[in-house]
Amino acid sequence: MTTSGVRPLRVGPHALLVEVAGGEEAQALHAELLRRRAAGTLPAVTEIVPAARTVLLDGLADPQALADDIAHWDVPPLTAADGDPLVLPVRYDGADLAEVAALWGVAADEVPAIHSGLEFRVAFCGFAPGFGYLTGLPAHLHVPRRATPRTSVPAGAVGLAGTYTGVYPRSSPGGWQLIGRTDAVLWDAAREPAALLAPGTRVRFEVTA
Repeated sequence: MTTSGVRPLRVGPHALLVEVAGGEEAQALHAELLRRRAAGTLPAVTEIVPAARTVLLDGLADPQALADDIAHWDVPPLTAADGDPLVLPVRYDGADLAEVAALWGVAADEVPAIHSGLEFRVAFCGFAPGFGYLTGLPAHLHVPRRATPRTSVPAGAVGLAGTYTGVYPRSSPGGWQLIGRTDAVLWDAAREPAALLAPGTRVRFEVTA
């Protein structure tokens, strides 16, 4: 990915918001920023926060200098990270399992094997502490949000919405299509780090009874 479509925007005296064309570009830029920080070739920065189509850098001494520099970067395409993915055991008994199966054009009992057979990557976090937006669903498996959101979704619920898979870290309202539930603790303030999922984390779901 080249940076021809990148739009750096100053945010206050010490931050830079970098807009890109889409989700894949944002993930690739985030990975490149982390690589350069680890290599010591990125100016000192306190936070690097990816989102759906942006990456925010905070704590910069000279945001404009980095904005000018990014215009000349050649950002390589995103590649799979080394090591094993995080595995989340899931009971595929969600309230919307049959609806998702119908949207996919398969039987309900085929959904667990299809979903657990994919590898996902946390693109960014948001909505609630510990909630990760996981990419990895091929286009033909994208599903819409529910027309009417639920007033309460249980902690650990695994849902689908658009291009993403997500796991609710705590009970909250939500409009994602629920296909299962995990006992994994997504957010624990007493744990270091508190969030189980972080941008760039590779994730697989495992069918459990």
